[in-house]
Amino acid sequence: MIERRNACRCTADCGWITGHSYLVYGPLLNGLTSVIFEGIPTYPTPSRMWQIVEKYKVTTLYTAPTAIRALMAFGNDYVLGSDRSSLRILGSVGEPINPSAWRWFHSVAGGKQCAVVDTYWQTETGGHVITPLPGAIPTKPGSATLPFFGIVPAILDANGRELEGPGEGNLCIKYAWPGICRSVFGDHSRYVSTYFSSFPGYFFTGDGARRDDDGYIWITGRVDDLMNVSGHLLSTAEIESALVSDGEVVEAAVVAAPHDIKGSFPYAFVSLKN
Repeated sequence: MIERRNACRCTADCGWITGHSYLVYGPLLNGLTSVIFEGIPTYPTPSRMWQIVEKYKVTTLYTAPTAIRALMAFGNDYVLGSDRSSLRILGSVGEPINPSAWRWFHSVAGGKQCAVVDTYWQTETGGHVITPLPGAIPTKPGSATLPFFGIVPAILDANGRELEGPGEGNLCIKYAWPGICRSVFGDHSRYVSTYFSSFPGYFFTGDGARRDDDGYIWITGRVDDLMNVSGHLLSTAEIESALVSDGEVVEAAVVAAPHDIKGSFPYAFVSLKN
């Protein structure tokens, strides 16, 4: 239940849709307090995030798995030294959350008293499309769980065949929904080619996913030439283009490699003229 005393803390930058929707518009349109601070959650002390929760009686904390893993690395003492009893809901956004980070967020940060809402969505979707409802849908560490109202996800194989039941493949959305983006500004053909040409008749998210025996969705990562670094999508082609623009570089190849904190990180293989 939403109450006027609720205070929301979203760590996303205002330049991203998560910041727009869940730092600014969402809380204010519901008459709630939005807690905003400059800087990063771990400076000048790793307890800064939890000090803010205590001081402003934050009830909803929405952040990225990268931030959760960074806070985990400092240990539990910085968390346990603060009063976090105001917290009711913990949210994850921007990238798949690994089970160990999910469990730490739930047990240490939330004291096993808060629902963890792992939200899957994109700027293009306009809002959450796969997410648990706090307290209503049982959760699994690492899974975004079930589709939101009005969303009909589909998992397709490489040949465009829709998979029924458990399976892994390309995550698409079968029917239009209220928040779907309508175009790319000034380049509608790019909109069509990016989201609708790979699997005609479906909106292609660019992500891979696995559906388990219970129908729960697990996001497995990007399946195009984009990599997810700390919740931000980077194009390998654009990085390669920037590298070869240097006159001393003959060719370059960029790949994503696992990173303990950021999830993935770009590694470049470069051939020089000399």
